[in-house]
Amino acid sequence: MGNNVEQWSSKLAFILAAAGSAIGLGAIWKFPYVAGTSGGGAFLLIFILFTLLVGLPLLLGELVIGRNTQKDAIRSYKQIAPNSLWHNIGRLGIITCFILLSFYSVVGGWILIYIIKALLGELSGLTEVQYSELFGQSISNTGLTITAQFIFMIMTIFVVSKGVSNGIEKASRLMMPALFILFIILIIRSVTLEGSIEGIIFFLQPDLTKISSETILYAMGQSFFALSVGVSVMVTYSSYLSKNENLPQSAISIVVLNLLVAILAGLAIFPAVFSFGLSPDAGPVLLFNVLPTVFNQMPFGIVFLVAFLLLFLFATLTSAFSMLEIIVASIAKGNQTKRNHYSWIIGIAIFIVGVPSTLSYGVLSHVTIFDKSIFDAADFLVSNILMPLGALLISIFVPAKLSKKTLYNELKQGSSISKKLFTIWYFVLKYFAPIAIIVVFLDALGII
Repeated sequence: MGNNVEQWSSKLAFILAAAGSAIGLGAIWKFPYVAGTSGGGAFLLIFILFTLLVGLPLLLGELVIGRNTQKDAIRSYKQIAPNSLWHNIGRLGIITCFILLSFYSVVGGWILIYIIKALLGELSGLTEVQYSELFGQSISNTGLTITAQFIFMIMTIFVVSKGVSNGIEKASRLMMPALFILFIILIIRSVTLEGSIEGIIFFLQPDLTKISSETILYAMGQSFFALSVGVSVMVTYSSYLSKNENLPQSAISIVVLNLLVAILAGLAIFPAVFSFGLSPDAGPVLLFNVLPTVFNQMPFGIVFLVAFLLLFLFATLTSAFSMLEIIVASIAKGNQTKRNHYSWIIGIAIFIVGVPSTLSYGVLSHVTIFDKSIFDAADFLVSNILMPLGALLISIFVPAKLSKKTLYNELKQGSSISKKLFTIWYFVLKYFAPIAIIVVFLDALGII
């Protein structure tokens, strides 16, 4: 079983699955609240710049590694740089995904709780204060949150254990277009609310005085988080690609879809936030307090709310699949007969590690790590340290270990990329990306 026997059925399937991996909590849940706490339009501007100048070149770098070797995260680095320590980039990615999924599944559980509450009619006709209280009660309920997190992980494990092409592909083809349609309906409702213009200005008009080193760090962390780069997920996903797919085009499609969803999420949420006189820097609760309040104002609001929560669940699951997939693929080493077994063992281990994050809003709320709750500390470690570190190592690895000729030939396969565009990509990946990552890193640590 040398190579992966799994393959995407088409380029569209790969783009939707890769975009699904990227479009999850990063774009819909995390982006609006990080933008809200980091200056709105100023943050959006820096986020777009980082995504195009650092995220896109890195994404393409990961796609090249995976398709070139057709192997999982650890073995792909080993094949390119045998007898070296470079395969630890793959290991770092696996550790990062393990921690990331442990707290990601907590939010997945919250979404499941809200779907049930919406179906039972518990989310109808409340005030914003009551929604806020309900959310607080829900996430501090130990039995409820652990059960919901467990169910979310079981769903993730079940799909990954069945293999790549059947589950993820079929769901992506249905759910991604539906997500966009619902977003459009929600935005139309949000921007037609009284006083919504303030929210639009806050989100789309950059106030450059709001840019601080922290804004820049968060924007870069968010661009990695949102694109799934730096953790070798895209190495794993692209290893299931056939050799004649157009990699540059695929990378651009993933980035464009991602930016679009982030902007749609902002337009759906901020106008409503300002319209109801709520605070845009409410943090992670933005989605669970603000959106029910917005839907409450609509005819058939509860129907829309359930549909949106289901799609939000799907976006969260597609990201969860990719995180579990990279770990399972690396341990199974292409042996599909072991996939089921490993999926369950690893998935249950992630659930157990995630329990303290679940309880950090309840019985463990008094426990802090560097003045952060367990959940926030895990999030900070992944988004601001491990992901940028992984991205830095990948940006050094690709130009250092793959010759210019190999890289050009790999990108040329299935595409008509010009020598000039290739040269720009190579320069950005080799020089600009590592320097940008290091500068922001050092700034965050207070060294410069």
